[in-house]
Amino acid sequence: MAEHGEDSGSVVEKITEKFHGHGSSSSSDSDNEKAPPSMKAKIYRIFGREKPVHKILGGGKPADVFLWRNKKISAGALGGATAMWVLFELLEYHLLTLVCHCLILSLAILFLWSNASAFINKSPPRIPEVHLPEDLVLQIASALRIEINQAFAVLRDVASGRDLKKFLAVIAGLWVLSIVGHWCNFMTLFYISFVLLHTVPVLYEKYEDQVDSFAEKAMAEIKKQYAVFDAKVLSKIPRGPLKDKKKV
Repeated sequence: MAEHGEDSGSVVEKITEKFHGHGSSSSSDSDNEKAPPSMKAKIYRIFGREKPVHKILGGGKPADVFLWRNKKISAGALGGATAMWVLFELLEYHLLTLVCHCLILSLAILFLWSNASAFINKSPPRIPEVHLPEDLVLQIASALRIEINQAFAVLRDVASGRDLKKFLAVIAGLWVLSIVGHWCNFMTLFYISFVLLHTVPVLYEKYEDQVDSFAEKAMAEIKKQYAVFDAKVLSKIPRGPLKDKKKV
């Protein structure tokens, strides 16, 4: 009987230990489930972006060129744009003259090569058939149409008088663009934009944490100054009703 009591007591102790162990593990698991996960502080990104720079630039071959994924192609594109700018701006070459001269040189070389191949016992040059694919032209036209329509929609939204902040931002941007256009012509402006596309994104991708930190401080200061300007100037400007009058 005594042995039986000891066995029953040991069995009860084991069951109790297992129960308490399971309870403690389940309670710890439930505590872990109830405990909020360690959320990292949301990092400020300039312009509120959530995608990487490569995706914002399109995520295709143009993005690879702008971010110097292939250094030979990027350097070639930048070098070609620089050569075009030097020809048109520094040497004052004209586009139509350049195109005509290139065609004259190419046609003369191909014509002489085709006729001289019979005398020098070499095969004539293979001139490829060049044609623009319809799908590519339609895609480019569709992309341009979408961008132009979005620009018109933004201008219409600004002109409607609904968002004063957007109106001031657009006016300031156009004013800065007009000043830059007064300093340089369209070709130089296009070349500057092309160079910026090949330098700013890759530098931002490399130092995005430092740039975003500085941009966060700058945006906080701009919002502070705008609040002061709004309280002293904008809030005192009389505004008409924005809601449309109901038709009788």
